[in-house]
Parts: sequence; C-alpha cells; structure tokens
Amino acid sequence: MEIFDITDDNGFPTGETVSRSDAHDNGIPHRTAHIWIVRKEVDKYQVLLQKRSAEKESFPGMYDTSSAGHIQAGDEPLESAQRELFEELGIKTLAGDLTFAGKFHIKYEMEFHGKMFKDNEVAFVYVYEKPVDISKLKLQTEEVEEVRWFDIDKVHEGCIHRDGTFCVPMEGLETVMKYLKEKEERLR
Repeated sequence: MEIFDITDDNGFPTGETVSRSDAHDNGIPHRTAHIWIVRKEVDKYQVLLQKRSAEKESFPGMYDTSSAGHIQAGDEPLESAQRELFEELGIKTLAGDLTFAGKFHIKYEMEFHGKMFKDNEVAFVYVYEKPVDISKLKLQTEEVEEVRWFDIDKVHEGCIHRDGTFCVPMEGLETVMKYLKEKEERLR
C-alpha cells in the first residue's frame, strides 16, 4: 500500500500521512513529481509524452507528462522525480540532470472506470534536457503504453481545445514553457 505525506496548499508535509486510496477517495492534499523531457529541434521545443496505460485509474490512453508519480511519505520531490523517471522510462539520472522549474496545485473530481476520483495535489515540476533515444527506453508497461515527441506548441493548443489527445496538466505545461522562455532570454 502506498502512503503519502498529507500537505498544506504549498506542498509542505503536515506530519500526517494518508493511503493512496484515501487520498483519492477523499481529495486529501498530497505531493507529486512531474518530469518533462524536452529537446530543441531547429528553433522549436519538443516534449516527450507518455501514453498512459488503458488500466490507469485516471485518464487512461491519453498522452501525459513525460514521467510523473506520487511522492511517497518521507521522500523528497527530487528523489521521487529521479525514481519515477527510472521506473517508468528507464532513464537513470544524477541530481544535477534535473532542473526544478516550479510547482503548481492540481485539484479536480472526475469519474473513471465507474468510480469518483478526487485529486488534490501539489506537483513539483522538473525539466530533463539531456538527449533521449526513445528506441532505447525501457517502458514500465503497466504504466506506459508508448512515448512520442510532440511540438510543445501543438500540445498547448491541444490542451486549450481539449481535443482528447492530451491530459497533461495545463499549469505544468505552462510552467515548463515559462522555464524554456526564461532560459532562451538568458542565452541571448
């Protein structure tokens, strides 16, 4: 059974814990780590997105953040980000390989597989910019069906129009886009 730290609205643990099922049944605040793999092709940024397994409890079969997962009780966001990236895609990283881009709050209630799902989490966003050969990734098949590169602007457009392809959190995508824009400005 997975156990999470209960958090305040800023993602700081309160000292109490909750099971994964109780967190999602009752909308109890907890933390997640979101890792966005990005690359620059000519003059455009692309993001590597994973297609969620059809068995996932939320948003099955849709394209999502490169890698993401819950932060277990007692763990730190960066170590969770590193663990998730390795577990889901087989990418082994050092602490300096991931850049913290910000955090945001996710809160919604939806029905999936005939059951209510109440999400209330603070997501810690990291960016990974090292080269990735998708043919060499080791996908965690119970989580990820496939991965694919998308132009970041097309993902943003798809999310705005809710075209059914993407389930990436808009705030997470915008956090990454802001990070990349600021990076470009620093390089000028």
